[in-house]
Amino acid sequence: MSLESFNPPTRLLMGPGPINADPRVLRAMSAPLIGQYDPAMTACMNETQALYRDVFRTQNEATLLVDGTSRAGIEAVLVSLIEPGDRVLVPVFGRFGHLLREIAERAGAEVHIIEVEWGEVFTPEQVEAAIRDVRPKVLAMVQGDTSTTMCQPLEEIGSICRAHDVLFYTDATASLAGNVLETDAWQLDAVTAGLQKCLAGPSGSAPTTLSPRAVECIRGRAHIEAGLVGDGHDAGRGVRIRSNYFDLSMILDYWGESRLNHHTEATSMLYGARECARLLVNEGMDQAIARHALHGSAMTAGLSAMGLELFGDQRHRMNNVVGIYIPDGVEGEVLRRTLLEDYAIEIGTSFGPLHGRIWRIGTMGYNARRDTVMTTLAALEEVLRRAGVSITAGSGAGAAREYYQQTPQQTPERAHV
Repeated sequence: MSLESFNPPTRLLMGPGPINADPRVLRAMSAPLIGQYDPAMTACMNETQALYRDVFRTQNEATLLVDGTSRAGIEAVLVSLIEPGDRVLVPVFGRFGHLLREIAERAGAEVHIIEVEWGEVFTPEQVEAAIRDVRPKVLAMVQGDTSTTMCQPLEEIGSICRAHDVLFYTDATASLAGNVLETDAWQLDAVTAGLQKCLAGPSGSAPTTLSPRAVECIRGRAHIEAGLVGDGHDAGRGVRIRSNYFDLSMILDYWGESRLNHHTEATSMLYGARECARLLVNEGMDQAIARHALHGSAMTAGLSAMGLELFGDQRHRMNNVVGIYIPDGVEGEVLRRTLLEDYAIEIGTSFGPLHGRIWRIGTMGYNARRDTVMTTLAALEEVLRRAGVSITAGSGAGAAREYYQQTPQQTPERAHV
């Protein structure tokens, strides 16, 4: 039997992620494979680490990639920091706070949560009060939760954690490069992300950075695989990290000067992750964040002009994704399918208590551009009008155009090819 190669349809991915990868990233991923200890390979790894220090805005030596999707980075950090019985505090304001809770529980932690209504965020005072009450070893908190489109302010929380001797981990999968994140200035101990949102790549690699405090904690549990132990290696100490693949003490040795074998590096993903960071550093992190803010605000202006109600506290919305209530009388999934079938544009639904209540529209990474905003607004207006929603013709795209014209500090469009 002869099988044809898979030819996926062309789509404009304007949901909460994944997004269309930058063509330059895809080209980088097609480069030839080389051995994992080839000097060119280790040089590429070193360059990638240096680039991501700029992206994360950190001097952390322990800045590297975890091979796997963004969830792999989350799990690697939590399973490596948490020993069974440790107390962990997770402030939950959306689906992905619940994910942090579950992973911490699977690592054997005694997990405590605080919650706010989806569409809201926490104040520093709420977090500090919970820290005083729980006395956790780790605070695990999402920065940008795409399920609610909210961006949790973190600026004051790191100093609170330091004052109470708490390790502070944040999941920045959805927010990094589209919203301000200052690893060192905000005293973040561990941050993980993914490529498939504002970094303009495909899912499959998890950039990660660890403070010296986090590294000290992880190194305190270092064990070396029996088959790798040689002269000068100790037999291990502390409670062994429960995962082999996600054992950051071993991954640190793999990326560090010892180059101690742990896994075979996902070479093509390394190339892609390096290119994602290279493009951002060349653009400038401030400029990349401003680009996301510009196009995200233009999208929001257009949606509002169409009479669609925005979801959540707009003071804390991420630059790169917006939620809108599904209009009364409209079947949300039917309209999403029509938009996909007629215009090849994908937007997102949501999860849990918001499923079937809101759509989520992203302007992130390679898709944070004027043409994608205008195209999406025009297509969405057409399918909504066809579904019986009363909208003034051209109102959405017109409002976005006016926003662009009235915003003189527009950043240049990111090159398309």
